Amino acid sequence: MRAVVVREFGGPEVLELSEMPEPTTRPGHLKLRTRLAGVNYADTHLREGTYPAPMPCPFIPGNEVLGESEDGRRFVALGKGGGYAEQAAVHRKLAFEVPDAVADRDAVALMLQGNTAWHLLHADLRLTAEDTLLVPAAAGGVGSLAVQLAKRTGAKVVAMAGTEAKRQLAADLGADAVVDSSTVEGLTERILDAAGGHVTAAMEMTGGDVFHATLDALSPRGRLSVFGSVTGTQGLVPIAQLVGQSKSVTGFWLPSLYPSRTLLNESMAQLFTAVADGWLKPLHGPAYKLGQARQAHADLAARLTTGKVVLDLSL
Repeated sequence: MRAVVVREFGGPEVLELSEMPEPTTRPGHLKLRTRLAGVNYADTHLREGTYPAPMPCPFIPGNEVLGESEDGRRFVALGKGGGYAEQAAVHRKLAFEVPDAVADRDAVALMLQGNTAWHLLHADLRLTAEDTLLVPAAAGGVGSLAVQLAKRTGAKVVAMAGTEAKRQLAADLGADAVVDSSTVEGLTERILDAAGGHVTAAMEMTGGDVFHATLDALSPRGRLSVFGSVTGTQGLVPIAQLVGQSKSVTGFWLPSLYPSRTLLNESMAQLFTAVADGWLKPLHGPAYKLGQARQAHADLAARLTTGKVVLDLSL
């Protein structure tokens, strides 16, 4: 089969289209003929060797796949690599049959990014209608879904994005206010101005100065959930600010939920229903050929994409 392989850690140039053996199916697994492979920031960290759960080289990246089983059913699944290939073996407990009312492009957007947004808001931040939520990268895969899910709870949503076009997308999705995040200078003040001076909950995935600007904008007793660090910048959380203003900072990583089938089963059922009912609309990003994985990674890193980015095996 054709597959994209990483033989050494590095930039997008290490992604090589190669002929590889088909995956073997172990007990408890399904073999899928891949239709779509999701492209996520986690894939770029795996490629660089900086992911929290690194994989030894050589490996096939891609933690998210939508495909057809040997009996003709559609499944969307999570795994540890293997998605950038014409066939993938996935564990049954992390594979979910796609309802007829949900299209392929919508289903693959729900798997990693939809579940991340859902659990960030409902499990980690425990969002309510009384909250004002700050959403970063609001035109991206997680952010665009978070805006819609948060509005469904009745919360006020302040969306951040780096270009006017992306801010307009966030507004079209229902954000109550938008903030220019193209520069960190004055970011705290811009957030507070857009939020009316009050931010009770926030998502964060950039790290460094953006993390501190977001924490500074958080109201006393506010909650901040960190689900990534795109810049790779590590830093110390100011204890005095946490204690003095009773702010809380938590971390979220979707694979921590994998051992509990119940949690993902519940969120996937809710997400599928929301799409089928028409109120949750995943934002479709660009689709690349399997052999264009390098370009997909480069465009994602350069913030040139919006919505859900995929490799489409039919192209």
